[in-house]
Amino acid sequence: MNLEQLRGFVEIAEIGHFTRAAENLHLAQPSLSRQISTLEQELGSELFHRARGNISLTAAGEVLLPRARRMLADAEAVRSEMAELAGLQRGRVRLGAPPTLCISLVAEVMSAFHAAHPGVELQLTEAGTHPLVEDLAAGALDMALITASEGLPVAGAALVRTPLLTEELVVVSSAAQPPVADGESIGLHDLARLPLVFLAESYSLRAATDAAFRAAGLSPTPVVEGAEMDAVLRFVERGLGVAVVPAMVLLDRPSLRSMRLGDRRLTRTVSLAHRSDVNLTRAATAMRASILATADDFAARSPGTTSLTS
Repeated sequence: MNLEQLRGFVEIAEIGHFTRAAENLHLAQPSLSRQISTLEQELGSELFHRARGNISLTAAGEVLLPRARRMLADAEAVRSEMAELAGLQRGRVRLGAPPTLCISLVAEVMSAFHAAHPGVELQLTEAGTHPLVEDLAAGALDMALITASEGLPVAGAALVRTPLLTEELVVVSSAAQPPVADGESIGLHDLARLPLVFLAESYSLRAATDAAFRAAGLSPTPVVEGAEMDAVLRFVERGLGVAVVPAMVLLDRPSLRSMRLGDRRLTRTVSLAHRSDVNLTRAATAMRASILATADDFAARSPGTTSLTS
């Protein structure tokens, strides 16, 4: 049984005439008759009473008609849904990103993508780079923005990684208070003497900062330790201390002042990753294009950030 047979059966049942049904379906009448004969053989029952000038349904035909109509309607619904997916009227993208990117780059990506494709469902997983890599490997994400600080590479040989941008890690303080140092930069030794707000140890940025202090033989004492990025920025805004954060998070934050690290330049690279053995859906491909374009524009507007896509 196939859809063409069912379509022919329904057309004949509704019109009551083989020849006119064949004309409506743009088929030769013998072809339509063969379709119905084959369908009857497959079902083991005659579907029509064939009398000269009078075509009517048998009991089996009466049973089949509503089911055939429903099957044809379901097939049309599937065809319509597939067309919507192909045209990005529907679909789903599962994107992962670290918290530091969710409050900066990802917010702009989501806004731009939703404006262009409002019918596509967006699912965001906010986590550190290593859990995101695990989610990609498990198939729980379509793609993820991942970061690697200087000297702290991210493993994942099965991933396709596209570097998007590189950015400096900078020292931030409250713009409402006097600068913590003269000039536009501060050294690690001077930084270690200031009240520091430290990120949680799950952040690769924290590991990079700790490594820099250890390399310089320094052991700073934090005023707050283990905070998430939003909390770190709010603590700094209120003058609780200073923090080392990505330059990107300072965009549109006039309440914060930034200084470069003068004697040890720390950077991190932001990449877009997806599994190498899985083809991206049409919606995910569109999201990838949106991320690339937004990252390039973001880097142009964010001090201390350099695009790697052009």
